[in-house]
Amino acid sequence: MRRSRAATAGLIAATVLTTAPAIWLAVSLYDQREAEGRRQDILATARQSALNFTSLDYRHYDRDSENVLSSATGDFKKQFAAQMDQLTELVAQNKSVSEGQVLEAGIVRADADSARVLVVADSKVTNTAVPRGEARTYRLQLDLVHRNGRWLTSDVEFVG
Repeated sequence: MRRSRAATAGLIAATVLTTAPAIWLAVSLYDQREAEGRRQDILATARQSALNFTSLDYRHYDRDSENVLSSATGDFKKQFAAQMDQLTELVAQNKSVSEGQVLEAGIVRADADSARVLVVADSKVTNTAVPRGEARTYRLQLDLVHRNGRWLTSDVEFVG
């Protein structure tokens, strides 16, 4: 009887000792996957926002500006929307076309609700003043917030 109790206690102890690390490992892997998914979502949003911001065409300016606004929030969205009429007129007068390309993006900081991302983008700009086009490089700092299950751009600053 004593031997079966000792064996049972040994089996219970062995089960606990092997189950606890397995649970810890599973939780750690889940957390890592969740963090990596969040990181990829942040980078994808920042890249698309920068691309939207650097790719504008006077022939499709309503659509292009709506792309910027659809991924924006807060003061950035308000400021961009407030300047839309003026920008629409300016872009149309100058027949401006800007074709952006994101070269690199990196997260400066991020948590579950906010992130700051640095983006390097090139753009070929053509307009009435430079009909053959002019290359421009932008270094942008984008602040993002997580709202209603999506990452949105809350601020854009030109840096460097």
